[in-house]
Amino acid sequence: MTIDRRLARAGFTLTRDYPAPPERVWDAFADEQQKLSWWGAGDAMEPREWSFDFRVGGRDVAEGKFHHGPVSRYEATYTDIVEHVRIVTTYDMWIDGEHMSTSVASLEFDPIEQGTRFTHVEHGVFFDRFWADGPGRESGTRGLLDALGAYLERSAG
Repeated sequence: MTIDRRLARAGFTLTRDYPAPPERVWDAFADEQQKLSWWGAGDAMEPREWSFDFRVGGRDVAEGKFHHGPVSRYEATYTDIVEHVRIVTTYDMWIDGEHMSTSVASLEFDPIEQGTRFTHVEHGVFFDRFWADGPGRESGTRGLLDALGAYLERSAG
């Protein structure tokens, strides 16, 4: 069987206004227990591996198996952290052990009158059979930002 070797690039920007101060939104990323409360696929996935090292040069790993589906693995390295301002990561994704993509993502936390304007900008390269998966990445990230919003709302009281 011949493997079709190809690359595709995808990029997107997502912005959300959260009714919480930047420090509160920041903590949802910087504190491991808080991040565990909203990150990932929730009940759709059986967790397998998790590691969290929030510092420049630190690595995060999140691996889980979707019910009746593939194993997803996320490995990120923090390349820039400015407290309450921005986080920049590079990360790789695998599906069932096959390298799917490499991305760089920037997360910005801007104070606004109503709370925080959060901006996620991502540029990814998708490999071989995953060449058409860029729109799915954007959709998945939208889901994460929705989960973050729900978490911030739940924990506001």
